[in-house]
Amino acid sequence: MSQSGCSAENSEPYVLQVMGDSMEPEFKDGHVIIVDPGSPCKDGVYMVVDYGGEVIFGQYAVENGRKWLRYLNPDHKQIELIPPFEIKGVVIQRAGRRRRDHKHYDYMESFNRPDSV
Repeated sequence: MSQSGCSAENSEPYVLQVMGDSMEPEFKDGHVIIVDPGSPCKDGVYMVVDYGGEVIFGQYAVENGRKWLRYLNPDHKQIELIPPFEIKGVVIQRAGRRRRDHKHYDYMESFNRPDSV
């Protein structure tokens, strides 16, 4: 994992459907997300990870050198990412049944701040 890309940098973005309520209220069951394997991975991004053969989606966090995948729904426990795991990409867009459910995630502003980690 590096700032230049999460996974295969030459891979094209792809689409997944959110299943379950672990990322509510931001991502509801049935929302479609666009995942970019070449987007930079950084604290705070929403990302998809292959962990123990299971593909999971959450918010990436780094604290005291430890890596976590957090769920937005407090009913779900966060997961400490202990190798081996493979980051499949960063969520760059969300779509739902209604236009108001569509949202783009632009993380570049936080990458360009001098205080960003």
